[in-house]
Amino acid sequence: MTAEPRHRQTPGAPALAAAAIALAALLAPAIALADGVASKLDTGNTAWMLVSSAFVLFMTPGLALFYGGMVQRRNVLSTFMFVHFALALITVQWVIVGYSLAFGKTHSGLIGGLDLALLRTVTGERGTIPHLAFMAFQMKFAIITPALIAGAFVERMRFAAYVVFALLWTTLVYDPVTHWTWGEGGWLARLGVLDFAGGTVVHLTAGIAALVCALVIGRRSGYPQHRALPHNLTMTVTGGGLLWFGWFGFNAGSALEASELAALAFCTTHVSAGAAALAWVLAEWVHRRRPTMLGFVSGLVAGLVCITPAAGFVSVAAALLMGTAAGLVCYVAVMQKERLGYDDSLDAFGIHGVGGMLGALLTGVFSRRSLNPAGADGLLAGNARQLGLQALGVVAVGAYAALLTYVVLKLTSLVVKLRVTPEEETEGLDASQHGESGYSM
Repeated sequence: MTAEPRHRQTPGAPALAAAAIALAALLAPAIALADGVASKLDTGNTAWMLVSSAFVLFMTPGLALFYGGMVQRRNVLSTFMFVHFALALITVQWVIVGYSLAFGKTHSGLIGGLDLALLRTVTGERGTIPHLAFMAFQMKFAIITPALIAGAFVERMRFAAYVVFALLWTTLVYDPVTHWTWGEGGWLARLGVLDFAGGTVVHLTAGIAALVCALVIGRRSGYPQHRALPHNLTMTVTGGGLLWFGWFGFNAGSALEASELAALAFCTTHVSAGAAALAWVLAEWVHRRRPTMLGFVSGLVAGLVCITPAAGFVSVAAALLMGTAAGLVCYVAVMQKERLGYDDSLDAFGIHGVGGMLGALLTGVFSRRSLNPAGADGLLAGNARQLGLQALGVVAVGAYAALLTYVVLKLTSLVVKLRVTPEEETEGLDASQHGESGYSM
């Protein structure tokens, strides 16, 4: 007796199934369009933005290495803590309220509302990428900005004071300036001020804040008569390399798509960094008779800062000129701090403040709308007005950052003392603030 098959197939079932699948495929777009939910999501752009977000996140540990190698051995962990703690603190702030203040519905072009607080409505797509991907990308910018400021006051600011300062400063300075520049309806954006990837939003605000912090908190003990040498330049060079690597996500990712515009920003970023490193080394070779590795990495960071506002608006040839200018101008700015008497420990103002200012202005000189229709022609393309708009942006953002940073420092000082005691400074912040040591000798 022949066994019956366990599953009988109806004759023609494969053909019917294939027909049903084909019909569903044809009807799906029509149904989506009818419901008004046709997806514009581009998987390539989404992948690029997620990778870029990871690149920018990688810059924060890179900054910790860059800064950490330049301080004294007894302050290396405290410097790492200043930078790394922003990864946690600003992540939470950004989710709760920061993203909403920066990118929420505008209030007179000055600040976003609370419609995006706790990311409760951050769903769907923003352009061709998920809204959450855009939020995450912008979060990494917010994280690194207060960490950059720490370069001005390492080795002498209380950690508790830094926590209060970073939280208040991000909320009162970074978030509003981001809205002015990149938020829908922001007043600088409406005027036509250009900032492709954060030369004004990130570097100018951080650099100006660093100068105010250096002046308010005061010099390190014994400075400038006693100048401690960097304890580990190889660490600093490694950090500089990681910053260069991560900056491709910072600038090319700001195209918000995997496109020719991203390729332009990628190339201008690299060329500006190389030109600035070369210019800085040549300048110190002439001025101090020796080329240094510290000068090389300082120069490349200056070039990266300078090209950031312009990366997607200028040509590669313009980036070459901008990088050269950044290397020379930032070198001169750093050399002046001793003569002027302020102690910006790791040159946060000389590189990020001056470099961001220079980059914003040169964007108004070299930008070309033919390279990016979302941009504008600059001075060399016959539009002197754009240079004026860039100058207005620099003045407005610089003045606001200076005033509010001073206010935030004063508010912080009401909660906790800003500066460690002379005894704690001598002992080192690793031991006095954290009870740890970076090296076990």
